[in-house]
Amino acid sequence: MSITDRVKPYVDDLTHIRRDLHAHPEIGFEETRTSGIVAEQLRAYGVDEVHTDIAKTGVVGVVRGSGGAGGGSNRAIGLRADMDALPITEANTFGHRSKTEGAMHACGHDGHTTMLLGAARYLADNRDQFDGTVYLIFQPAEEGLGGGEMMVKEGLFERFNCETVYGMHNMPGMPVGSVSMRTGPCMAAADQFVITIKGRGGHGAMPHVSRDPVVIGAHIVTSLQSLVSRRVDPIHEGVLSVTMFQAGDAFNVIPETAVLKGTCRSFLPEVRDLIEEELYKIATNTAMAFDAMADVDFQRIFPATVNTEEETEIAANAARAVVGADNVSTDGAPKMGAEDFAFMLNERPGAYIWLGNGMPGETGGANVHTPDYDFNDAAIPHGVGYWAALVESVLPKST
Repeated sequence: MSITDRVKPYVDDLTHIRRDLHAHPEIGFEETRTSGIVAEQLRAYGVDEVHTDIAKTGVVGVVRGSGGAGGGSNRAIGLRADMDALPITEANTFGHRSKTEGAMHACGHDGHTTMLLGAARYLADNRDQFDGTVYLIFQPAEEGLGGGEMMVKEGLFERFNCETVYGMHNMPGMPVGSVSMRTGPCMAAADQFVITIKGRGGHGAMPHVSRDPVVIGAHIVTSLQSLVSRRVDPIHEGVLSVTMFQAGDAFNVIPETAVLKGTCRSFLPEVRDLIEEELYKIATNTAMAFDAMADVDFQRIFPATVNTEEETEIAANAARAVVGADNVSTDGAPKMGAEDFAFMLNERPGAYIWLGNGMPGETGGANVHTPDYDFNDAAIPHGVGYWAALVESVLPKST
Protein backbone atom coordinates (compact mmCIF):
# COMPACT_ATOMS: atom_id res chain seq x y z
CA MET A 1 0.00 0.00 0.00
CA SER A 2 1.36 3.43 -0.95
CA ILE A 3 1.77 6.31 1.46
CA THR A 4 -1.05 8.13 -0.34
CA ASP A 5 -3.39 5.20 0.24
CA ARG A 6 -2.43 5.07 3.92
CA VAL A 7 -3.13 8.79 4.27
CA LYS A 8 -6.60 8.72 2.68
CA PRO A 9 -8.49 7.57 5.84
CA TYR A 10 -7.37 10.77 7.60
CA VAL A 11 -8.57 13.25 4.96
CA ASP A 12 -12.16 13.80 6.13
CA ASP A 13 -11.09 14.46 9.72
CA LEU A 14 -8.29 16.74 8.56
CA THR A 15 -10.64 18.68 6.29
CA HIS A 16 -12.91 19.28 9.28
CA ILE A 17 -9.96 20.55 11.33
CA ARG A 18 -8.74 22.79 8.51
CA ARG A 19 -12.12 24.44 8.04
CA ASP A 20 -12.53 24.94 11.78
CA LEU A 21 -9.13 26.67 11.89
CA HIS A 22 -10.12 28.79 8.91
CA ALA A 23 -13.31 29.88 10.65
CA HIS A 24 -11.37 30.93 13.77
CA PRO A 25 -8.27 32.81 12.55
CA GLU A 26 -5.77 34.25 15.00
CA ILE A 27 -3.11 36.88 14.31
CA GLY A 28 0.55 36.26 15.13
CA PHE A 29 1.42 35.54 18.77
CA GLU A 30 -2.33 35.34 19.52
CA GLU A 31 -2.81 31.76 18.28
CA THR A 32 -3.99 30.44 21.65
CA ARG A 33 -7.01 28.55 20.33
CA THR A 34 -5.04 27.22 17.37
CA SER A 35 -2.09 26.04 19.44
CA GLY A 36 -4.52 24.48 21.93
CA ILE A 37 -6.13 22.46 19.15
CA VAL A 38 -2.71 21.47 17.83
CA ALA A 39 -1.56 20.24 21.24
CA GLU A 40 -4.85 18.42 21.83
CA GLN A 41 -4.71 16.64 18.47
CA LEU A 42 -1.05 15.67 18.90
CA ARG A 43 -1.85 14.05 22.24
CA ALA A 44 -4.86 12.29 20.74
CA TYR A 45 -2.70 10.93 17.93
CA GLY A 46 -0.29 9.43 20.47
CA VAL A 47 2.84 11.40 19.75
CA ASP A 48 5.56 10.84 22.36
CA GLU A 49 5.89 14.42 23.64
CA VAL A 50 4.01 17.71 23.25
CA HIS A 51 5.81 20.94 24.17
CA THR A 52 3.83 24.20 24.30
CA ASP A 53 4.41 27.92 24.98
CA ILE A 54 7.47 28.09 22.72
CA ALA A 55 7.82 31.63 21.32
CA LYS A 56 4.59 32.43 23.20
CA THR A 57 2.16 30.22 21.25
CA GLY A 58 4.37 27.75 19.40
CA VAL A 59 4.08 23.97 19.78
CA VAL A 60 6.55 21.16 19.11
CA GLY A 61 5.49 17.53 18.94
CA VAL A 62 7.96 14.64 19.11
CA VAL A 63 7.47 11.28 17.41
CA ARG A 64 10.07 8.54 17.77
CA GLY A 65 10.29 5.79 15.20
CA SER A 66 10.40 2.14 16.17
CA GLY A 67 11.77 0.80 12.91
CA GLY A 68 15.30 0.44 14.19
CA ALA A 69 17.46 -2.39 15.38
CA GLY A 70 19.98 -2.36 18.21
CA GLY A 71 18.46 0.55 20.10
CA GLY A 72 17.43 2.67 17.13
CA SER A 73 18.93 5.69 15.40
CA ASN A 74 19.93 9.00 16.99
CA ARG A 75 19.12 10.88 13.79
CA ALA A 76 16.40 13.55 13.81
CA ILE A 77 14.47 15.68 11.33
CA GLY A 78 12.35 18.82 11.81
CA LEU A 79 9.13 19.56 9.92
CA ARG A 80 7.72 23.07 10.25
CA ALA A 81 4.27 24.62 9.66
CA ASP A 82 3.08 28.15 10.42
CA MET A 83 -0.20 28.84 12.25
CA ASP A 84 -1.06 32.56 12.08
CA ALA A 85 -3.67 34.47 10.09
CA LEU A 86 -3.68 37.93 8.51
CA PRO A 87 -5.51 41.18 9.43
CA ILE A 88 -7.82 40.98 6.38
CA THR A 89 -11.63 40.94 6.27
CA GLU A 90 -12.74 37.84 4.37
CA ALA A 91 -14.90 38.24 1.26
CA ASN A 92 -15.84 34.56 0.90
CA THR A 93 -19.36 33.42 1.78
CA PHE A 94 -18.91 29.67 2.27
CA GLY A 95 -19.81 28.01 5.56
CA HIS A 96 -16.32 28.02 7.03
CA ARG A 97 -15.58 31.71 6.35
CA SER A 98 -13.90 33.64 9.13
CA LYS A 99 -16.03 34.35 12.19
CA THR A 100 -13.57 37.01 13.32
CA GLU A 101 -14.09 40.39 11.70
CA GLY A 102 -10.86 41.82 10.36
CA ALA A 103 -8.91 38.54 10.43
CA MET A 104 -8.74 35.60 8.03
CA HIS A 105 -6.50 32.79 6.91
CA ALA A 106 -5.57 34.50 3.67
CA CYS A 107 -2.27 32.66 3.22
CA GLY A 108 -3.21 29.04 3.93
CA HIS A 109 -1.52 28.58 7.27
CA ASP A 110 -4.67 26.76 8.36
CA GLY A 111 -3.84 24.22 5.66
CA HIS A 112 -0.17 24.08 6.61
CA THR A 113 -1.05 23.40 10.25
CA THR A 114 -3.57 20.75 9.23
CA MET A 115 -1.17 18.92 6.92
CA LEU A 116 1.48 18.74 9.64
CA LEU A 117 -1.15 17.41 12.04
CA GLY A 118 -1.96 14.79 9.43
CA ALA A 119 1.72 13.90 9.24
CA ALA A 120 1.81 13.58 13.04
CA ARG A 121 -1.09 11.13 12.94
CA TYR A 122 0.46 9.12 10.14
CA LEU A 123 3.89 8.97 11.79
CA ALA A 124 2.43 7.94 15.15
CA ASP A 125 0.40 5.21 13.44
CA ASN A 126 3.33 4.04 11.30
CA ARG A 127 6.32 4.58 13.55
CA ASP A 128 7.64 1.15 12.57
CA GLN A 129 8.31 2.57 9.10
CA PHE A 130 11.11 4.91 10.19
CA ASP A 131 14.08 4.92 12.55
CA GLY A 132 14.87 8.16 14.36
CA THR A 133 13.07 11.19 15.80
CA VAL A 134 10.71 13.63 14.12
CA TYR A 135 10.18 17.11 15.56
CA LEU A 136 6.89 18.62 14.43
CA ILE A 137 7.35 22.40 14.67
CA PHE A 138 4.16 24.50 14.74
CA GLN A 139 5.37 28.07 14.46
CA PRO A 140 3.48 31.24 15.41
CA ALA A 141 3.66 34.68 13.86
CA GLU A 142 5.13 34.10 10.42
CA GLU A 143 3.41 37.10 8.87
CA GLY A 144 6.04 39.75 9.48
CA LEU A 145 6.32 39.30 13.25
CA GLY A 146 9.33 36.98 13.34
CA GLY A 147 7.93 33.94 15.11
CA GLY A 148 10.53 31.73 13.47
CA GLU A 149 13.32 33.98 14.66
CA MET A 150 11.91 33.96 18.19
CA MET A 151 11.74 30.16 18.24
CA VAL A 152 15.38 29.96 17.18
CA LYS A 153 16.47 32.56 19.75
CA GLU A 154 14.61 30.68 22.48
CA GLY A 155 16.73 27.61 21.74
CA LEU A 156 14.54 25.60 19.39
CA PHE A 157 17.41 23.56 18.01
CA GLU A 158 19.15 23.19 21.35
CA ARG A 159 15.99 21.62 22.79
CA PHE A 160 15.07 19.70 19.64
CA ASN A 161 18.32 18.88 17.90
CA CYS A 162 17.31 18.35 14.27
CA GLU A 163 19.97 17.48 11.73
CA THR A 164 17.84 19.06 9.01
CA VAL A 165 14.63 21.08 8.83
CA TYR A 166 12.00 21.31 6.09
CA GLY A 167 9.19 23.74 5.30
CA MET A 168 6.27 23.94 2.88
CA HIS A 169 3.90 26.56 1.47
CA ASN A 170 0.83 26.18 -0.70
CA MET A 171 1.00 27.96 -4.04
CA PRO A 172 -2.01 29.23 -6.01
CA GLY A 173 -1.30 29.12 -9.73
CA MET A 174 0.12 25.58 -9.49
CA PRO A 175 -2.15 22.56 -10.06
CA VAL A 176 -3.15 20.48 -7.07
CA GLY A 177 -0.85 17.46 -7.00
CA SER A 178 2.18 19.41 -8.21
CA VAL A 179 5.30 20.38 -6.25
CA SER A 180 8.00 22.93 -7.03
CA MET A 181 11.33 23.83 -5.42
CA ARG A 182 14.83 25.04 -6.22
CA THR A 183 18.33 24.81 -4.79
CA GLY A 184 19.75 28.04 -3.36
CA PRO A 185 17.77 31.23 -2.67
CA CYS A 186 14.07 30.58 -3.20
CA MET A 187 12.45 33.39 -1.19
CA ALA A 188 13.84 36.90 -0.85
CA ALA A 189 15.28 38.78 2.07
CA ALA A 190 12.77 41.42 3.17
CA ASP A 191 13.76 44.81 4.57
CA GLN A 192 11.82 47.99 5.26
CA PHE A 193 12.75 51.64 5.42
CA VAL A 194 11.41 54.93 6.74
CA ILE A 195 12.82 58.18 5.36
CA THR A 196 11.87 61.29 7.34
CA ILE A 197 12.51 64.51 5.42
CA LYS A 198 12.91 67.60 7.58
CA GLY A 199 12.36 70.77 5.60
CA ARG A 200 10.92 74.19 6.43
CA GLY A 201 7.20 74.80 6.30
CA GLY A 202 5.48 77.86 4.92
CA HIS A 203 2.59 79.36 3.01
CA GLY A 204 1.71 77.54 -0.19
CA ALA A 205 1.74 80.90 -2.02
CA MET A 206 5.30 81.67 -0.89
CA PRO A 207 7.33 78.50 -1.54
CA HIS A 208 10.58 80.41 -1.97
CA VAL A 209 10.91 80.97 1.78
CA SER A 210 10.29 77.30 2.60
CA ARG A 211 12.22 74.11 2.03
CA ASP A 212 9.43 72.00 0.63
CA PRO A 213 9.71 68.37 1.88
CA VAL A 214 7.08 67.25 -0.64
CA VAL A 215 9.22 68.30 -3.59
CA ILE A 216 12.30 66.82 -1.90
CA GLY A 217 10.43 63.57 -1.28
CA ALA A 218 9.34 63.42 -4.92
CA HIS A 219 12.96 63.75 -6.04
CA ILE A 220 14.02 61.03 -3.61
CA VAL A 221 11.30 58.67 -4.86
CA THR A 222 12.34 59.26 -8.46
CA SER A 223 16.02 58.79 -7.69
CA LEU A 224 15.41 55.58 -5.75
CA GLN A 225 13.91 54.04 -8.88
CA SER A 226 17.36 54.11 -10.48
CA LEU A 227 19.00 52.26 -7.60
CA VAL A 228 18.08 48.74 -8.72
CA SER A 229 18.19 49.48 -12.46
CA ARG A 230 21.56 51.28 -12.40
CA ARG A 231 23.43 50.10 -9.29
CA VAL A 232 22.47 46.42 -8.95
CA ASP A 233 24.10 43.98 -11.37
CA PRO A 234 21.44 43.15 -14.01
CA ILE A 235 21.90 39.40 -13.52
CA HIS A 236 21.02 39.76 -9.83
CA GLU A 237 17.51 40.40 -8.58
CA GLY A 238 16.41 43.28 -6.38
CA VAL A 239 13.26 45.24 -5.63
CA LEU A 240 12.82 48.64 -4.02
CA SER A 241 9.26 49.93 -3.64
CA VAL A 242 8.20 53.18 -1.99
CA THR A 243 4.74 52.29 -0.73
CA MET A 244 3.82 55.30 1.46
CA PHE A 245 4.29 59.06 1.05
CA GLN A 246 2.87 61.03 3.95
CA ALA A 247 2.96 64.83 4.17
CA GLY A 248 0.78 67.84 4.85
CA ASP A 249 -2.67 68.60 6.24
CA ALA A 250 -3.92 71.66 4.34
CA PHE A 251 -4.22 72.89 0.74
CA ASN A 252 -2.32 76.11 1.34
CA VAL A 253 0.35 74.98 3.80
CA ILE A 254 3.77 73.61 2.89
CA PRO A 255 4.49 71.08 5.65
CA GLU A 256 7.58 70.88 7.81
CA THR A 257 8.16 67.18 7.20
CA ALA A 258 7.40 64.34 4.82
CA VAL A 259 7.76 60.62 5.42
CA LEU A 260 8.50 57.94 2.85
CA LYS A 261 8.12 54.25 3.68
CA GLY A 262 8.72 51.14 1.67
CA THR A 263 10.23 47.70 1.24
CA CYS A 264 13.36 46.23 -0.33
CA ARG A 265 13.82 42.64 -1.51
CA SER A 266 16.96 40.78 -2.55
CA PHE A 267 18.48 37.31 -2.67
CA LEU A 268 22.22 37.92 -2.29
CA PRO A 269 23.87 39.46 0.80
CA GLU A 270 25.98 41.80 -1.35
CA VAL A 271 22.86 43.11 -3.11
CA ARG A 272 21.16 43.64 0.24
CA ASP A 273 24.16 45.60 1.51
CA LEU A 274 24.31 47.69 -1.66
CA ILE A 275 20.62 48.63 -1.54
CA GLU A 276 20.85 49.73 2.09
CA GLU A 277 24.00 51.80 1.50
CA GLU A 278 22.79 53.48 -1.68
CA LEU A 279 19.32 54.19 -0.30
CA TYR A 280 20.93 56.10 2.56
CA LYS A 281 23.15 58.10 0.18
CA ILE A 282 20.32 59.01 -2.17
CA ALA A 283 17.99 60.14 0.60
CA THR A 284 20.47 62.18 2.60
CA ASN A 285 22.31 63.74 -0.33
CA THR A 286 19.12 64.65 -2.20
CA ALA A 287 17.75 66.37 0.90
CA MET A 288 21.05 68.17 1.41
CA ALA A 289 20.93 69.49 -2.16
CA PHE A 290 17.65 71.22 -1.25
CA ASP A 291 19.05 72.63 2.01
CA ALA A 292 17.08 70.10 4.10
CA MET A 293 17.80 66.93 6.05
CA ALA A 294 16.70 63.31 5.76
CA ASP A 295 16.85 60.66 8.48
CA VAL A 296 16.87 57.05 7.28
CA ASP A 297 15.73 54.09 9.36
CA PHE A 298 16.53 50.86 7.50
CA GLN A 299 15.50 47.61 9.19
CA ARG A 300 16.41 44.11 8.06
CA ILE A 301 13.35 41.95 8.71
CA PHE A 302 13.86 38.48 7.17
CA PRO A 303 16.97 36.97 5.56
CA ALA A 304 16.69 35.14 2.25
CA THR A 305 15.33 31.59 2.37
CA VAL A 306 18.13 29.40 1.00
CA ASN A 307 17.72 25.70 0.25
CA THR A 308 20.75 23.45 0.53
CA GLU A 309 21.52 21.24 -2.44
CA GLU A 310 21.45 17.79 -0.85
CA GLU A 311 18.25 18.45 1.12
CA THR A 312 16.51 19.88 -1.94
CA GLU A 313 17.19 16.67 -3.84
CA ILE A 314 15.94 14.62 -0.88
CA ALA A 315 12.76 16.71 -0.86
CA ALA A 316 12.34 16.26 -4.61
CA ASN A 317 12.64 12.49 -4.35
CA ALA A 318 10.09 12.40 -1.52
CA ALA A 319 7.68 14.49 -3.59
CA ARG A 320 8.18 12.26 -6.63
CA ALA A 321 7.22 9.25 -4.54
CA VAL A 322 3.88 10.91 -3.73
CA VAL A 323 2.79 12.90 -6.79
CA GLY A 324 4.94 11.34 -9.54
CA ALA A 325 8.10 12.60 -11.22
CA ASP A 326 6.19 14.47 -13.94
CA ASN A 327 4.54 16.66 -11.29
CA VAL A 328 7.74 17.74 -9.52
CA SER A 329 9.83 20.69 -10.67
CA THR A 330 13.29 21.38 -9.24
CA ASP A 331 13.86 24.65 -11.11
CA GLY A 332 10.99 26.70 -9.75
CA ALA A 333 11.43 30.45 -10.12
CA PRO A 334 12.58 32.23 -6.94
CA LYS A 335 9.96 34.48 -5.40
CA MET A 336 10.31 38.00 -4.02
CA GLY A 337 8.02 37.21 -1.13
CA ALA A 338 9.78 36.59 2.18
CA GLU A 339 9.50 33.73 4.66
CA ASP A 340 10.78 33.63 8.22
CA PHE A 341 11.49 29.92 7.88
CA ALA A 342 14.75 31.47 6.66
CA PHE A 343 15.84 31.85 10.28
CA MET A 344 15.61 28.08 10.73
CA LEU A 345 17.50 27.41 7.50
CA ASN A 346 20.23 29.72 8.78
CA GLU A 347 20.72 27.24 11.64
CA ARG A 348 20.21 23.90 9.90
CA PRO A 349 20.40 22.61 6.31
CA GLY A 350 17.04 21.95 4.72
CA ALA A 351 14.58 22.77 1.97
CA TYR A 352 11.41 24.76 1.45
CA ILE A 353 8.94 23.61 -1.20
CA TRP A 354 5.79 24.94 -2.89
CA LEU A 355 2.71 22.71 -3.03
CA GLY A 356 0.09 23.28 -5.74
CA ASN A 357 -3.15 24.84 -4.45
CA GLY A 358 -5.10 25.24 -7.71
CA MET A 359 -5.12 27.24 -10.92
CA PRO A 360 -6.65 30.72 -11.37
CA GLY A 361 -10.42 30.47 -11.62
CA GLU A 362 -10.44 27.12 -9.87
CA THR A 363 -10.78 26.20 -6.20
CA GLY A 364 -7.65 27.40 -4.43
CA GLY A 365 -6.59 29.60 -7.32
CA ALA A 366 -7.13 32.98 -5.66
CA ASN A 367 -3.85 34.63 -4.74
CA VAL A 368 -2.58 34.60 -1.17
CA HIS A 369 -3.11 37.74 0.95
CA THR A 370 -6.41 38.51 -0.80
CA PRO A 371 -9.92 38.53 0.74
CA ASP A 372 -11.20 35.74 -1.52
CA TYR A 373 -8.36 33.26 -0.90
CA ASP A 374 -9.03 29.81 0.57
CA PHE A 375 -6.75 26.83 1.06
CA ASN A 376 -7.69 23.94 -1.22
CA ASP A 377 -8.57 20.87 0.85
CA ALA A 378 -7.76 18.65 -2.13
CA ALA A 379 -4.09 19.44 -1.44
CA ILE A 380 -4.20 17.91 2.05
CA PRO A 381 -3.35 14.28 1.11
CA HIS A 382 -0.46 15.44 -1.08
CA GLY A 383 1.03 17.55 1.71
CA VAL A 384 0.62 14.83 4.34
CA GLY A 385 2.00 12.24 1.97
CA TYR A 386 5.02 14.41 1.21
CA TRP A 387 5.84 14.84 4.91
CA ALA A 388 5.50 11.10 5.49
CA ALA A 389 7.64 10.16 2.48
CA LEU A 390 10.26 12.69 3.53
CA VAL A 391 10.56 11.21 7.02
CA GLU A 392 10.72 7.65 5.74
CA SER A 393 13.46 8.57 3.27
CA VAL A 394 15.56 10.63 5.68
CA LEU A 395 15.09 8.21 8.60
CA PRO A 396 14.79 4.80 6.90
CA LYS A 397 13.97 1.83 9.06
CA SER A 398 16.69 -0.74 9.74
CA THR A 399 16.64 -4.08 7.96
